[in-house]
Amino acid sequence: MMFTRYSLARDLTALGVRVGGVLLVHASMRSIGRVLGGASAVVGALCDALGAGGTLVVLTATEGNSDTSRAYLRKVAGMTDAETADYRASMPAFDPLTSPSSGMGKVAECVRTTAGAVRSAHPQSSFAAVGPLAAALMDGHAPECHLGEESPLARLCEVEASVLLIGVGYDQCTAFHLGEYRYTERPPRRSYRCVRDFGQGPQWWQYEDVVLDDGDFGELGTAFETTEAVRLGRIGNAESRLFPIGGAVRFAAKWLAEHRDPKDSPPTQGHLTYASFP
Repeated sequence: MMFTRYSLARDLTALGVRVGGVLLVHASMRSIGRVLGGASAVVGALCDALGAGGTLVVLTATEGNSDTSRAYLRKVAGMTDAETADYRASMPAFDPLTSPSSGMGKVAECVRTTAGAVRSAHPQSSFAAVGPLAAALMDGHAPECHLGEESPLARLCEVEASVLLIGVGYDQCTAFHLGEYRYTERPPRRSYRCVRDFGQGPQWWQYEDVVLDDGDFGELGTAFETTEAVRLGRIGNAESRLFPIGGAVRFAAKWLAEHRDPKDSPPTQGHLTYASFP
């Protein structure tokens, strides 16, 4: 079966996407099925369902811009020390205007490249948005704050946005990460490194932020789905879930406080990872 922009917009409306709303979307094109017009049609359907007054947001992370990420480690596997040094020296600095997202899927990359899209400035955990609130939501993403209070996730909570998972699981629910900043007064922290340009060319930069670990997000999501906050339906062939981001973050913070011990956090030099979107 071939789906169209019109049929997908109809599915989105039936699920509960509201005109004028703000929507954070994680989507798998493979799960949706065959779409006439591909990712562009999916983005068009999302914008149609939101209407001219709505704002569409996606994660456009660049995991490979780090020497502790799995993407980087795969790239340098088997290289000699000299080859690794040459590769590190050649890595480009993150540029919000040109750096492609990594592993975020075709829908996210289509939003990033849409005319008028605005992208946040974090060198590893950027978001992109289109719509009237795009600039306000993307502004002020602190480079030393992946997904916390100085990131678009916090701004999305302030405007009572919704989250839509299209054909992906809760292990890919970025909103839960904000709960990691809030489940304890002093969440565990670790060092991160990436390549930035401070006006003198690319250079490595190190900073500290909260440990991000999505290893228990599947279990967290299963618990969250027992609440009445989640609406289930299909977008094309994709099993999909729609829920308010504020409720998800509050639930995550409470659940993590009950199920995690901050003393048992992953190593402070562990991997920053994002699940890939097929």
